Formats: sequence, structure tokens, C-alpha cells
Amino acid sequence: MLREQQGISQEAFAHKAGLHRTAISMIETAKRSSTLETIDKLAKALGVPAYMLMPDYTED
Repeated sequence: MLREQQGISQEAFAHKAGLHRTAISMIETAKRSSTLETIDKLAKALGVPAYMLMPDYTED
């Protein structure tokens, strides 16, 4: 998980993305789906392109 690889807590990540920590938890455990707007916020908070957060993305 990119957030963990970067050493960012859920709380800090949620703050950077402008979301609640429980929303981050639910997204990470697939208990909640994300809109493109949310994916964009998450990507910006991680400093990565949004496509890297899409389910079909794999690094070659």
C-alpha cells in the first residue's frame, strides 16, 4: 500500500487528502468505493498520478 510505503499514518493521510480517517480506513479495506474526485484527492496527498490508485494498475 502506497500510504504505508511512504510511512504516512491514516490520520495524517486523511488530513492531507481532506477526508476523515474512517473514510480512509473504509476505502483501504474495500468497504467503501471511491469517486474519481476522491481518488484525485488521495493521489495528490500521496504525490502520485491518480492512475496508480486504480484497481487495474500494475507496475511492470
